[in-house]
Amino acid sequence: MKRVLTAVVLAPLVLLAVFRAPLWLFALLVAAVIVLALHEYLHIAEAAGLKPFKWLTYVISLLPFVLMWLNGWPVERQISKVPFNVLFLPNWLFVLMATAVILGIPLVFRKDLTMGLASVAASVFGVIYIAGSLSLLFCMRGDQFDKILVIFVLFSVWAGDIAAYYVGRSLGKHKLAPIVSPKKSWEGAIASVMGSVAVAALVFHFQPQISQLFVVPPQAMRPRWISIVGLGILTNVAAQFGDLFESALKRGANLKDSGTLLPGHGGVLDRIDALLFAIPVVWYYANLTGFLNKTFQ
Repeated sequence: MKRVLTAVVLAPLVLLAVFRAPLWLFALLVAAVIVLALHEYLHIAEAAGLKPFKWLTYVISLLPFVLMWLNGWPVERQISKVPFNVLFLPNWLFVLMATAVILGIPLVFRKDLTMGLASVAASVFGVIYIAGSLSLLFCMRGDQFDKILVIFVLFSVWAGDIAAYYVGRSLGKHKLAPIVSPKKSWEGAIASVMGSVAVAALVFHFQPQISQLFVVPPQAMRPRWISIVGLGILTNVAAQFGDLFESALKRGANLKDSGTLLPGHGGVLDRIDALLFAIPVVWYYANLTGFLNKTFQ
């Protein structure tokens, strides 16, 4: 019951932020989720015996947003001919190129260098795994075409989770990954894929109506149905691996949940683990395959 009540409260708030929040506020909310998820990830790393650079991990993860603010936030209604990726992603490239220096210098002054390489690796991976992925969500929300993909990836992952949970509980007999997650089954995984594909079809079928819910509606798109089905499948497979990956991290650290912030769901990282793999897949698929048939005006 706690799981359902938490979802009933959170889902409308998330959708309200996606559809109606100004771009600066959406960025602030994404940054807040990054901090909460990183806090839980770093706790997992420490439970596994690592010594990540905690505060520097937070700083590096939020630095692209700070640079965007220093350069002047673009007003969503004025974003037209320049893809939003061009405005934001160079900040990430700049930060990643400086990461070795930012983490390498303080390592030199540590008294215990036994876990030096592992400490740096844990921090860098946390930045890419959590902050990098969620930043792409911000990129999609700010783009005149890609913002519909934010709704797609949320609905796709949620539908897949629901289908896997209920079908797995009632019909699941064949274990999917018994060492990592004993409760997950192949039956649930197949149902999850079917749920994601169905949602993909619905989102793009009703794309004109959904678009009108945004403060600034995205420009029209004409994706092919074969591409929609392909995106639904790839997104779901990535989401399921994201879920299993986080479970593997927790199991390696002998933890059941990443946190206790969300009743019935564990921590924030437990709730977004599938999204962390699904978001990059959706972004790359859309931007490298011409999925959206973009026509800039």
